Amino acid sequence: MARIAGIDLPKQKKAFIGLTYIYGIGRITAMNILEKANVNPEKKISDLTEEEVAEIRAVMTADYKVEGALRSEVQQNIKRLMDIGAYRGLRHRRGLPVRGQRTRTNSRTRKGKRRTVAGKKKAPGKK
Repeated sequence: MARIAGIDLPKQKKAFIGLTYIYGIGRITAMNILEKANVNPEKKISDLTEEEVAEIRAVMTADYKVEGALRSEVQQNIKRLMDIGAYRGLRHRRGLPVRGQRTRTNSRTRKGKRRTVAGKKKAPGKK
């Protein structure tokens, strides 16, 4: 089993798909890494030799920030936005959508489960 950046890659997947299990690596980045490491992207993870896995590791450590380092950088960026009082930072702080989505309806992913607001009554004379 190939273990890269602290992640056990699935044996049955092709190399370029298996690398996407690492945080910070998508399909295009995976293809670029495999190209630099001279590894066939169609090869299964289980068929990779130790030398190929070592070469992939070497390319990743030299050129890409992944997993823990990337997660901490993203958290620091969000914290910086909150500290300087930027609009995006305020949205993060309040747990609302950051990128301009509507909040009157939808946005349940960011806002969480609905909480009923008590005391809403219809105005007199209205049906």
